[in-house]
Amino acid sequence: MNRVALKSVIGGLANGRNFNRYISTAVAVRPLESSEFLRRRSDGVLGAFQWRTRMMMSTGSTGETTPLAEKEQKKESSNDNGSVVVSSYWGIQRPKIKREDGTEWPWNCFKPWETYEADLSIDLSKHHVPKTFLDKAAFRTVKSLRVLSDLYFQKRHGCHAMMLETVAAVPGMVGGMMLHLKSLRKFEHSGGWIKALLEEAENERMHLMTVVELVKPAWHERLLVLAVQGVFFNAFFVLYALSPKVAHRVVGYLEEEAVHSYTEYLKDIENGNIENVKAPAIAIDYWRLPKDATLHDVIAVIRADEAHHRDVNHFASDIHFQGKELREAPAPLGYH
Repeated sequence: MNRVALKSVIGGLANGRNFNRYISTAVAVRPLESSEFLRRRSDGVLGAFQWRTRMMMSTGSTGETTPLAEKEQKKESSNDNGSVVVSSYWGIQRPKIKREDGTEWPWNCFKPWETYEADLSIDLSKHHVPKTFLDKAAFRTVKSLRVLSDLYFQKRHGCHAMMLETVAAVPGMVGGMMLHLKSLRKFEHSGGWIKALLEEAENERMHLMTVVELVKPAWHERLLVLAVQGVFFNAFFVLYALSPKVAHRVVGYLEEEAVHSYTEYLKDIENGNIENVKAPAIAIDYWRLPKDATLHDVIAVIRADEAHHRDVNHFASDIHFQGKELREAPAPLGYH
């Protein structure tokens, strides 16, 4: 059988056939010279036959994998440390990233170059005084929502923060999506506002990922999140489509209330009503906090982020109220 295969190969080379066309494009392969191919003929032909025979022996006629094949798959899917490594036909692989102290970076949801230090010196007392009818409508709408949330959560600051972040992460995503589609329709740049709003949404989501490390929501609170998110997303989508200036003003006032809520949270920690536990590891890495950071430090940086979002959205609303588009003013990038 080997002689027949060898004669076929030599005949093909003599007639000028191109054997590279039978090679899969899944792997980049260097074309073999004739002499090199002949040197490998024994290993290549016989090796392929042995590999095919081995696979037939390790796989049953029904297509089920035998213990031998399963053992080899597990061996190929594990690294030296024993942790599972997912192989990919496309060559997608997570790069090995280390902290400054040499330890492995544990987070897949963000990388070291995406971390930052919150601006704790930001003015927390800023308030946009509503003057126009639309401003007053936005302000009173947010205040009414605040009354309802206070009645439901009362002094349960952790659960209140969890609900707040599930809502606060929606406007940036909706606004960024709407500007993205507008940019595609009109073939124009966004002035950086798409990135700015999506960064805001991602930052709010990271707030939520931090809060859930401290507070575990009950089943009825999860149902409430589903209901509120379903209603708020669609309502804000319609509002942004009709009037972006009002939508950004509403978010600005929501962020003002968020600053107030986190201030109350900090007061209860300082008064001893809430235990000042150790900060979650994800918060320490995301905000570059010291290793001995506490819950008080985490709430302080989250409050600073909310104050920044407050300023960004009031600024965006002011741009629209002046009769301009967001792309005409530079987006406040670089904070997160």
